[in-house]
Amino acid sequence: MTRKVYADAQAALEGLLFDGMQICAGGFGLCGIPERLIDALRDSGVKNLTIASNNAGIDNEGLGKLLRARQVRKMISSYVGENKEFERQYLAGELEVEFCPQGTLAERCRAGGAGIPGFYTKTGVGTVIAEGKETKMFDGQEYLLERGIFADLAIIKGWKADEAGNLIFRKTARNFNQPMAAAAKICVAEVEEIVPTGSLDPDSIHLPGIYVKRLIMGGPYDKKIEARTVRKREIA
Repeated sequence: MTRKVYADAQAALEGLLFDGMQICAGGFGLCGIPERLIDALRDSGVKNLTIASNNAGIDNEGLGKLLRARQVRKMISSYVGENKEFERQYLAGELEVEFCPQGTLAERCRAGGAGIPGFYTKTGVGTVIAEGKETKMFDGQEYLLERGIFADLAIIKGWKADEAGNLIFRKTARNFNQPMAAAAKICVAEVEEIVPTGSLDPDSIHLPGIYVKRLIMGGPYDKKIEARTVRKREIA
């Protein structure tokens, strides 16, 4: 079996990066994002990236680091409301944005990973999402044709993996990481813990190792809070 475990993020991405490539990035906000791999992308200097991700992180965190370094040409995202640099680049015409409903984005990635080039959905009918897209009537109702997404590289974050790449996600961090893994020519994963092959209960594995080509142990991680909200102290 080919060894999948690499020493660090830079080593795991070696030979995979090129300008103009498309990347699927897992995670939601700052939860379940491949932090070490994002840092390695930034440090590599690769540019003109198209990134499919639920969001673009926040200023200077997550994918926001790549935006700040001006390495992203286009974002395919569903939520972008927490990133001022994203807003500035978009309004200035410096960043191309393809807004995509959240469920549609997840299905586009799942479809791409399953070899499905397109599918029809009612989501977005009659809105700006439908502009320029093919429509079709089914049972008297209008549907949009959405294209599957299949990228050059997927970067994902898991909780625990074995040395064969079999991977377990923790709670909601599973959301966009799992479909992204199959939606690319090669998937590189980072996890909090790597255990010997055979240590994981087969019934507990969320992503089979066949989808993971390269793997790093990225921990320990700081648990960042995207938007800290605190209750005002009561005055006695």
